[in-house]
Amino acid sequence: MSEIPAKATESTDPLDGARTEAADDAVAHVRPGEPPSGDAMWQSSPPGSIYDYIKVASFSIGPDGLVEQWSLRAEQLFGIPAQHAVGMDPIEAFIDPDLRAQGQRKMAEILDGREWTGVVPFRVPPSAADGECGREGLAEVYVMPTRTEEGEKAAVCIVVDVRTLRSIETDLAASQAIFGQSPFGFVLIDPDLRVRRVNYRFASLFGGSPDDHRGKGVHDYLPRPEAERVSATLRRVLETGDSITDMHVTGFLPGSDERRHWSINLYRVRSGSGRPIGIAWLGTDITARRAAAREAAAARRNLALLNEAGARIGNSLDLETTARELLDVVVPGFCDLATVDLYQGLLAGDETPPGLADGSAELRRVAFASAVSDAPFIGSGDPVSVGAVHHYPFNSPCADALRTARPQYIPAEEGGLVQSTLAVPMVAHDTVVGLAQFARTKGSEPFGDRDRDLAVELAARAAVCIDNARLYRREHERALILQRSLLPPGDPVASGLDIACRYLPGNSSADRPSEVGGDWFDVIELPGHRTALVVGDVMGRGLRAAVAMGELRSAVRTLALLDLEPAEVLSALDEIARGLGAPGGVQQATRAARRPREADLLEVYLATCVYAVYDSVTRRCTFANAGHLPPVLVEPGEDALMLDVPPGMPLGVGGEPFEEVEVELPEGALLALYTDGLVESRDHPLDEGLQAFVGALTDPSAPLEDVCDHVLNTLDTHHGEDDIALLMARVQGLPADSVGDWTLPREPRSVGKAREYARGQLLSWGLEPLVDTTELLVSELVTNALRYGEGDIRLRLLLDRTLVCEVWDSGLVQPRRRRARDTDEGGRGLQLVGLLSAAWGSRRTPRGKTVWFELPLPDGQNGMVDPAEALLSLF
Repeated sequence: MSEIPAKATESTDPLDGARTEAADDAVAHVRPGEPPSGDAMWQSSPPGSIYDYIKVASFSIGPDGLVEQWSLRAEQLFGIPAQHAVGMDPIEAFIDPDLRAQGQRKMAEILDGREWTGVVPFRVPPSAADGECGREGLAEVYVMPTRTEEGEKAAVCIVVDVRTLRSIETDLAASQAIFGQSPFGFVLIDPDLRVRRVNYRFASLFGGSPDDHRGKGVHDYLPRPEAERVSATLRRVLETGDSITDMHVTGFLPGSDERRHWSINLYRVRSGSGRPIGIAWLGTDITARRAAAREAAAARRNLALLNEAGARIGNSLDLETTARELLDVVVPGFCDLATVDLYQGLLAGDETPPGLADGSAELRRVAFASAVSDAPFIGSGDPVSVGAVHHYPFNSPCADALRTARPQYIPAEEGGLVQSTLAVPMVAHDTVVGLAQFARTKGSEPFGDRDRDLAVELAARAAVCIDNARLYRREHERALILQRSLLPPGDPVASGLDIACRYLPGNSSADRPSEVGGDWFDVIELPGHRTALVVGDVMGRGLRAAVAMGELRSAVRTLALLDLEPAEVLSALDEIARGLGAPGGVQQATRAARRPREADLLEVYLATCVYAVYDSVTRRCTFANAGHLPPVLVEPGEDALMLDVPPGMPLGVGGEPFEEVEVELPEGALLALYTDGLVESRDHPLDEGLQAFVGALTDPSAPLEDVCDHVLNTLDTHHGEDDIALLMARVQGLPADSVGDWTLPREPRSVGKAREYARGQLLSWGLEPLVDTTELLVSELVTNALRYGEGDIRLRLLLDRTLVCEVWDSGLVQPRRRRARDTDEGGRGLQLVGLLSAAWGSRRTPRGKTVWFELPLPDGQNGMVDPAEALLSLF
């Protein structure tokens, strides 16, 4: 209420504050629509009433038309203290000079006892406080006539600042427009957390009119747990004044079971005096936004899962590893349990997966992953362990998925752990290679259509990788079969040598699986109880390298049977290697070498090779090297050393001759030939590997098999970057008593002398069953040497696993076997040698030639050829 001027303008009663608080309580407990009680009606207005917002003042005018009394609110409105205002003429002080005449007439009417109400422009006089002087305003004045104690006429004036009132009206209209027309739910809550007012938007959502919601609490709109949380937040806002922004609240609309989500903003509302009078609640329905956010989050999660699958699946060309990589991606990011089954025929290496039309073919479980337990699926039939072979019944969803190549939902069984399962066929290039199952346990969100599409994409990516791994495994196995077929079968056996060998194909490297290589070794028996030892490496990898290795190995064996010197063998191999890359072979490569421009178009095959020929009688070994690593020799009681064999150029380069080195090997010495895969890898340089290899050969007297194992275990042989070939030989020379060596003069009687020497030597060796045949063949070879040869004749008998007879002379003409006609008296000697011996031949020597034959030792199993029958067969 406005202030009525009186003699005293301030109260000194200490109970005024108590009366003010009592008024607050009285006003607060007035129910809407109920008249206030008597106590509330006659209480003084508390701070924070309407008069704190509008500027209302009062003053009184005495009979003389001058200000007699000046209220505190007038002092605040006009900025003039009471001591200056009392006694002023209000017309002269506040009215513009142009309006003063009219004002004086109105004053006379007022003092004559008339009431008056009107809007008057005013201007604050110079006596006002600093900052107020000259301020203009517009006031609505209500003048009520009064009388003084002496009965004289006076007046009481009530003044309202019109501009402040208009501002309040404008703010109220704006607030009403915002409150009533807002598309958001707006709620005004009182300090007792009861709804004071709601707008039409809120009422349209929760039903009824805005007035129907007055007096309701939070529990009338939200479930109990959510209502308790919101109530606690409202109290905190009311107590602290801290606003709350974007608080998410979940509830239900009346008559609907759909869960709704709201974002609410809370802030405390204060009166003009700053006293908290409630909380403003501004709510926005974000259910659609939350759904869109979930969709976007699911899309981002799926995209991230696909990116992870692309990065992690298919890093290995191994079927089982690829299946495990798929499960590592999906568990637990996509599902809680997962399995992968592949067709058993596919794992066994069949050309095409045996996908039967009924979907019930045998499968093997190759991978299983679980985020909750290590047990197989519960409620999906008998448990299947990893590695087990099984099949699905014809009418099962899994068999249907395999049969139709479409994903199937598998319903959950009562009491099981799983609540939702997807059976997804793994399809690669229109071929089903297996089945992947993804399951979510109870408590997780069931699979939806988007999850199904994602599962199909993941399974398809894994299926392509598995199919690639299948193709790689097939090609790799074929290449390995080819490569191993080109290596010596079983354990090589050589005269005067104890042989041990190892071959390790490259498996996989750190960043990619390796292919088969071109490493090879060979042990070739030569005439005269000699042995050729070969180790080579075709540069490059893959099937072409393996094929090139096979061609070179075949060429080496062919050249070795010609009994060429090691340097000659490598020279011929060099020509063959240059011809491998030319369409027309060696001749075409030779012609292309004369045309450099065309030579660039040829495919170059390069290979390294070391070729050694060991003579068990003399224990001398002749080496020739074509760009290969040097052999290693370990003599008894000595440290291992690398032989100084000139390396030469690799095979296929051409243009450079090869050198030979002859080394005498002591009895019991250990000779090692190897490829670079043994001593070189990405982590170990060649020099370091060679030193480690030499250092590993510490005990040459140990069994050769143990020495090979020790070398492989000591060196870094598990890198898998390259093939490894290791050939080790321990020298065991032919004993002196196993050699018979005689020199015969060039005269006819030497034939009989040769038969005599042969008979005596065979009898001393206990080979009486071979005496007749040997005498016959020796006489034939010595006779040929006398007739067609030159110089002295040398006869040598060698006993080892077989009996070898050699006849040497200085002639260069090689004997040539021909078929004698029925009327010829001669020409049947070499035919007889071929019939009675196991093998025969001739080879060049530095001083002529050697003609030899070989007879198997009598062991009771190999029947001897009767010389008489052999002679008769010639006619």
